[in-house]
Amino acid sequence: MAGKYHVRTMRREELDFAVDLAAAEGWNPGLHDAAAFFAADPGGFLVGLLDDEPIGCISAVRYGNGFGFLGFYIVTESHRGRGYGLQLWNGALRQFGARNVGLDGVQAQQDNYRKSGFKLAYSNIRYAWEGPGPGAEAACFPNIVEIGSIGASTIARYDRLVFPADRQAFLDAWLKSPGAVALAWQEDRALRGYGVIRPCREGWKVGPLFADDEAIAASLLLALAKEARGGGPVFLDVPEPNAAAMRLAAGLGMQEVFGTARMYNRQTPDIALEKIFGVTTFELG
Repeated sequence: MAGKYHVRTMRREELDFAVDLAAAEGWNPGLHDAAAFFAADPGGFLVGLLDDEPIGCISAVRYGNGFGFLGFYIVTESHRGRGYGLQLWNGALRQFGARNVGLDGVQAQQDNYRKSGFKLAYSNIRYAWEGPGPGAEAACFPNIVEIGSIGASTIARYDRLVFPADRQAFLDAWLKSPGAVALAWQEDRALRGYGVIRPCREGWKVGPLFADDEAIAASLLLALAKEARGGGPVFLDVPEPNAAAMRLAAGLGMQEVFGTARMYNRQTPDIALEKIFGVTTFELG
């Protein structure tokens, strides 16, 4: 006999359940992602409860009145195929209202997302890298500074070039996540790129990696990879249309792990995709 099922907004401590589910699916979340994710939109995470036991989750993070991002769409394996996920999905879409919504979905689920009006914009490719080769330790990056020396408003202005909405609350938490290192490229007092590396369940992830050109992106990536203490692979999620980013990954000998379908339900945002060398996160955009 089926139990009572309902969907409601998550509390902060319940977001750890969602991150654990993502880890079980092989998505390799960061060790301290939950706090920064929750800061982005405290009301943007839903949990599905069967007789008060959490069995599924989804995120519907809203960035202002015009944009949102959908992620963490997971139901525990033993409860799939019973409509529980659809209720989560519909609850998330209701939260977004008339916003333009993006998602990074597994390639095989594109047809299901299309049924709800989502259209493919491009693919993102996750690469794994064992880190810099010999000689990288001696590399000097005179234009790279700790991001804490850059004003928050300057970072926010640059971020708006590569993200469809203001996300100051998220950035304030993300750039200061425990164990993370955030670096910027500053030239003639102008910010020309920044990146973050953070510890994950396996290895480290670089995200975001934004830069004005390939040379700056490469320098930031090498400098960030030097911060991957304790070893393990370094992962980078690259938008396939950015030829320079794909070239950078290939030139460093990165190995493709898997891909996602970046989809939007209204229109593809007008952002500087050529500056995106590494996606911030598949869960929140």
